Amino acid sequence: MHDRQAGFTITELLVAIAIAGVVGAMAIPATTRTLADFRLHGDARSLHNLLGVAKMRAAAKYTKTRVYVDLGAETYFLQTCDKTTVPCTWVTEGATTPLSSDADFAFDTLATPPPSTQPVMQQASTCVDEAGADINNTACIVFNSRGIPINAAGNPDGTGAFYLTDHSTGVYSITISMTPLVRLWWTPMGVDGGWVQK
Repeated sequence: MHDRQAGFTITELLVAIAIAGVVGAMAIPATTRTLADFRLHGDARSLHNLLGVAKMRAAAKYTKTRVYVDLGAETYFLQTCDKTTVPCTWVTEGATTPLSSDADFAFDTLATPPPSTQPVMQQASTCVDEAGADINNTACIVFNSRGIPINAAGNPDGTGAFYLTDHSTGVYSITISMTPLVRLWWTPMGVDGGWVQK
């Protein structure tokens, strides 16, 4: 006498597969949004850290440094001013870092900057070359030899900021103050004035 083995019918297997498919279809958009937010947060954190390095490098080398953002290529890097030349020459240190594939240097429709940072929401000032001419489609935050953020005229300026978005999950802002304090902010997409410091 043979024992009858218990098993699943074809109908039961098809129902189980259908349920798994529905659950998977519901989970994929949430997972995609989460991964996009992780990538954008990583970009913002990396740029935030580079600003901190630039500030310390300026004071350590007793020379000007800057974080140079190429808005068109969506890349950024650190530059140090070589004081042995007159005018000093900007020398790139380290690698050029690209943003994630979905990220841009932008703030979309937002109009209100993070609190106590900028009078008007905008990317940092345009970078200038050694002769003082503007470099199109760029943004720079420059530190003097004491690690204080300055404008193109060399005056202290604590209103510089970089804005990043992936156009779906939110906007990050990295701001610098006169103290100089580098801060990281975030707001959900489309929530003007909803900045939260990270």
